[in-house]
Amino acid sequence: MTNPLIGKKIILGVTGSIAAYKAADLASKFYQAGALVDVVLTQSAQHFITPLSFQSVTSRKAYIDQDLWGGEGHVTHIAIGHSADLIVIAPASANTIAKLSAGIADNLLCLTVLAGKCPVLIAPAMDGGMYSNLITGENIETLKKRGIYFIGPAEGHLASGLYGLGRMVEPIAILGETRYIMGKSGRMTGKKVVVTAGGTQEPIDPVRVVTNRSSGRQGYAIAQAAIDEGADTTLITTPVFLTPPAGCKIIQVKTADDMLEAVLNETKDCDGLIMAAAVADYKPDSAAQKIKKSVDGIVLELKPTRDILKEVAKFKEKNKYPRWVIGFAAESQDLISNATQKLHNKNLDLIIANDISSSTSGFSVETNQVALIYPDGRVDQTPLLTKEEIAEIILDKVASW
Repeated sequence: MTNPLIGKKIILGVTGSIAAYKAADLASKFYQAGALVDVVLTQSAQHFITPLSFQSVTSRKAYIDQDLWGGEGHVTHIAIGHSADLIVIAPASANTIAKLSAGIADNLLCLTVLAGKCPVLIAPAMDGGMYSNLITGENIETLKKRGIYFIGPAEGHLASGLYGLGRMVEPIAILGETRYIMGKSGRMTGKKVVVTAGGTQEPIDPVRVVTNRSSGRQGYAIAQAAIDEGADTTLITTPVFLTPPAGCKIIQVKTADDMLEAVLNETKDCDGLIMAAAVADYKPDSAAQKIKKSVDGIVLELKPTRDILKEVAKFKEKNKYPRWVIGFAAESQDLISNATQKLHNKNLDLIIANDISSSTSGFSVETNQVALIYPDGRVDQTPLLTKEEIAEIILDKVASW
């Protein structure tokens, strides 16, 4: 299973808002994600942006109201509405939201929504006073009760010069939400998966920590792949400079002890755990006050942290949860033998081994090359791939289980 947007037909509705310029970026992101994008502009939207802008980034015709009345135009809304896998309206003005709430279909976009049989996602964009108006609120609640999804709006500076709630959320957030919606019917629908990501931080004093070079990219990619497969996904993450995937439960931790507590809490009834985080093997005794600089330096005494995977193995043996566990082995030598030993010592169902001595895989890079090692001795080697592609391979194996 790959990105659930590949090959899917998305209708992007664009209404009259200064945020229409963001819609061109969104259309481009949908197209780059592999979707077939048909854009429908209202008459008001054309005051802000042209159909040609969208045709340039989607390589497909952009529709306007005039397309409803020429040639076979009387069924245009039926043709594009019935074939759509998802309708996204971004930006969505207060006027269009009101029309959809009341069932008014006086333009091609509203007709298409009424004719469609697919999920609808709306990203509102309007001045703060319009968004907070009681009528707008009632219209939005009416649409939500009918099963229509909403994302945003965000808070910030508005076209009126005021500051408030009403900005259209960024295209990258809308893209993530569409992946979440489209992945709901995936092979792992109804399954609960816990993923860990990032490097733990063990305090030396109130200022300094012992940590590692893990960026969290692989764990975040795995969480996204689990969501794409329809899994109910929990991401346990250390502080990293990444945006969490839309649709997952986020638990923030810092230390190995924090992560152990979170993992044991979240795996009590879950189907699977994918332990992609780089957890510290050792920790210092943290000083209560900042250690002052000394010309003689300092000596840190380190003690072992509790082994999370061994604790999970004990819990699994007693309670049968989680049903399966996948670990990671970051090695700089004897990759297969060291990872295989870890696989058996920690009673794993699969271990992902990667050579961190390589400059193109492992920590702090966007690519990875791994070996998937199974308890029966099988080893599947991957070529150098993006971390997103590695995540898809792992989740494909899990979904087949």
